[in-house]
Amino acid sequence: MLSKTRGIVLHSIPYNDKYAIVYMYTEDFGRVSYMIGRNRGKNNRVSKALFMPLSLLEMEVDHLPKRDIQRIKETKVCFPLSEICSDPVKNILALFVAEVLYRVIKETEPDPRLFSYLYQSIHLLENTTQGIANYHLVFLMGLLRYLGVFPHIETQKEGYYFDMLNGVFSEKVPMHQHFLSKEESAVFARLLKISFENMSLYAFSRHDRVNIIHRILEYYRLHLPEFPEIKSIAVMQSLFD
Repeated sequence: MLSKTRGIVLHSIPYNDKYAIVYMYTEDFGRVSYMIGRNRGKNNRVSKALFMPLSLLEMEVDHLPKRDIQRIKETKVCFPLSEICSDPVKNILALFVAEVLYRVIKETEPDPRLFSYLYQSIHLLENTTQGIANYHLVFLMGLLRYLGVFPHIETQKEGYYFDMLNGVFSEKVPMHQHFLSKEESAVFARLLKISFENMSLYAFSRHDRVNIIHRILEYYRLHLPEFPEIKSIAVMQSLFD
């Protein structure tokens, strides 16, 4: 059955010489795998060049609920990602975000709130010029709300430890190893106050920025099953050195 939906490109892999499989998060069907042609013929209405990480596409798809790999009939971009493609910092941020989403989004059921958050986040990455060094930190923290594992912010007090296992701030050192020091907890508490609207107002030292992104990803691994190491983080951090 032909349907129209919007989708966000997460990852693609070659299938054979003629086809590739593209993993997308769609507005109407959740996470979906699509088969697309790898050639660039004039009659090909689905250009592989459109399927870059975080590309936002309007698609007409032939969607069958019980089919593992779906088909795309036609597609066009919602808006071009010219800045993300040409700016090296935005480009690696997009690769990082796409890799995280590919690893955490497994649901085949649609989530309009999550899709809206991702759509607006990508639009902002394309258009913003302020506070870009904080973008990935804000994105990861915001994403936790939609994954259902956002920290209990009401427990935060100055001088407390952040208990990553239970998602709360604690006056005493937790009885396990998954917690932040008081210094790390203070940095983490600042992150809980940052949004895309005010991220340009916050500055972090290189040490704090490098350390806290690894701790955020550790929090993801503690609360999300099978969340692996993110390969693009090393390249991303080198750009901010």
